[in-house]
Amino acid sequence: MRATKPGSTDPDLIRNFCIIAHIDHGKSTLADRMLQLTGVVDDRAMRAQYLDRMDIERERGITIKSQAVRMPWTVDGTEHVLNMIDTPGHVDFTYEVSRSLEACEGAILLVDAAQGIEAQTLANLYLAMGADLRIIPVLNKIDLPSAQPEKYATEIAGLIGCEPEDVFRVSAKTGEGVEALLDAVVQDIPAPVGRADAPARALIFDSVYDTYRGVVTYVRVVDGELSHRERILMMSTKATHEVLEVGVISPEPIKTDALGVGEVGYLITGVKDVRQSRVGDTVSSASRPATDALGGYKHPNPMVYAGIYPIDGADFPELREALEKLQLNDAALTYEPETSGALGFGFRVGFLGLLHMEIVRERLEREFNLSLISTAPNVVYRVTMEDGTEHTVTNPSEFPEGKVAEIHEPVVKATILTPTDFIGPVMELCQSRRGTQTGMDYLSEDRVEIRYTLPLAEIVFDFFDALKSRTKGFASLDYEEGGEQTADLVKVDILLHHEPVDAFSAIVHRDAAYNYGVAMAKKLKELIPRQQFEVPIQAAIGARVIARESVRAIRKDVLAKCYGGDISRKRKLLEKQKEGKKRMKMVGRVEVPQEAFVAALSTAESRETK
Repeated sequence: MRATKPGSTDPDLIRNFCIIAHIDHGKSTLADRMLQLTGVVDDRAMRAQYLDRMDIERERGITIKSQAVRMPWTVDGTEHVLNMIDTPGHVDFTYEVSRSLEACEGAILLVDAAQGIEAQTLANLYLAMGADLRIIPVLNKIDLPSAQPEKYATEIAGLIGCEPEDVFRVSAKTGEGVEALLDAVVQDIPAPVGRADAPARALIFDSVYDTYRGVVTYVRVVDGELSHRERILMMSTKATHEVLEVGVISPEPIKTDALGVGEVGYLITGVKDVRQSRVGDTVSSASRPATDALGGYKHPNPMVYAGIYPIDGADFPELREALEKLQLNDAALTYEPETSGALGFGFRVGFLGLLHMEIVRERLEREFNLSLISTAPNVVYRVTMEDGTEHTVTNPSEFPEGKVAEIHEPVVKATILTPTDFIGPVMELCQSRRGTQTGMDYLSEDRVEIRYTLPLAEIVFDFFDALKSRTKGFASLDYEEGGEQTADLVKVDILLHHEPVDAFSAIVHRDAAYNYGVAMAKKLKELIPRQQFEVPIQAAIGARVIARESVRAIRKDVLAKCYGGDISRKRKLLEKQKEGKKRMKMVGRVEVPQEAFVAALSTAESRETK
């Protein structure tokens, strides 16, 4: 069962939709069943999480990249074309979701019938409503013994403004109810609207780098038509290219002659320069260009910054190239070169969250075969000096010297959904992280939504883990930017042998500075090998030392050759050794092994000040 010849599809027969949900509510499984039912993947080739192509996605069981796929579906004897986009569920990949929504007219809101609505469900629902999409509510996993479909259908109905019986009940695992859902997609989601006779306009919603074919650009055609061998124009860069191949993904790439109004597909121009194909750009025809570009996307602001350095300095050019190619596939990534006295040349990279950072680093190491060190993550501060000058600090080493008037730190508006039994522990956790409560609503008699304003710096390390452990895994978290606030922050320097090491510096709240200094000094004492002279490890705020540990010197037993003899002889030898150690201490430099950097920077324990 295949779709009508792509490129000649009537827009009235096309339905563009995406699946949105909280992480682990069964989006990828539902996509698997749809692929099987529509016949684009036969049972022999089928595997779980079919659209999750990356090893990391399959290992972790999460979707990181949105995947578009074209499927045929017949209703009342008429064959329709369904373009489905499976989106990620984690808060760190919200930008992927927002881009997917722009390429659709409808969304399936998927909720786990055993867990109910969670924070990211709400966040994605509001995104879909903001994009003015037709929303189809669906309860998944109704085959589970712990499922409570009636209870959660009432919850969803209250949110969306429909009746509880309008909520579809499906089991993506067994396939129950999925056929009725596909029929509803055809009946309820509007067909795409566009002018076939207008100049071509297509929105780039994703792109990927192929070693052999160059940049593969994924587009949603809004007006006109893009055809094979046509010259196209990228409206933001004004670059023109020839289309070497045009096609659709079903779920493997299938060549076509053209893409018409409302269709979702890919273009290959053979371009190897990754900067030529920007996500959010508008593709038009070079011979008959459109006058107005499409809206594109609002670029996300990075929430967390970290330095990424190659362990071998010679790999710096490879790291630059790898980041360029990865940015093409992950448009939320930002980076700029930086140098560190301790770690050499590297990049300051901006991420949307801690999981995003972890995934990017893992992808760089696996896909591009690099060995990397990443520094502890930190956020961006705005520092105002007493003389009125302002500094933006993305790295503790950029913290200005002199008298500081005030420091502004970014804050986020956090939404936490939790069972009512855990309200106390959640509020206690938020208060300990300098949070301010802004509201609380009961979604039902046993589920509550708590809203807090929290400093971003307090969230990015271990807040999510602490929240999960205090609520036995039941609470869910979503956050968005909430401006900034002034705070009593200080820069803690770590000095080795009286020399500051920029890679270990941190900006922390004054109340937490002592704990951070003590923890870091202890950790480095274990990691730094003993030298020929004593090495003091100090944590300092400005000129004031707040914690100290010492790595004891390696000493040779100079008295071993003295058998008996006069005490003055022994004292003379010890004094001579003491002088030598003193001289060595004056000229000696502490070599910090690479492993010590990796161990000190990659563990969250050094950041735990609670």
